[in-house]
Amino acid sequence: MKIAIPVNDAQQVSGHAGQARHWWIYDCLPGHPLPHPDSVELAKEQVLHHFKDDGPHPLDGVEIVVAASAGDGFIRHMQKRGAQVLLTGEREPDQALARILTGEALPETRFDITTTLCKLRDLFARH
Repeated sequence: MKIAIPVNDAQQVSGHAGQARHWWIYDCLPGHPLPHPDSVELAKEQVLHHFKDDGPHPLDGVEIVVAASAGDGFIRHMQKRGAQVLLTGEREPDQALARILTGEALPETRFDITTTLCKLRDLFARH
């Protein structure tokens, strides 16, 4: 199972998943230890908020996206691409991944005023 997590400069779970350029991709196998992530840096035109779905994408095949925040447009876009989006207040990517793999609940997201602005913008999004 492939799980993608956007990370910020501090290598913590990032919000604004639709605008994220730096991602860690984990290729998880049942019964195996947590894998080391592959680091993916998206080009500007590959950022999912701007990506036109007109060709292959580095996040193709991802089944789960874990982020600190994401707008409704991003969530719908990822659903169309076959990925479920999970939002969390967990800042450490490995901790979030470990919780998912053991079936534990993820911590609630933290309040972020910019998420409200994203939701307003998503009312007019193409996804």
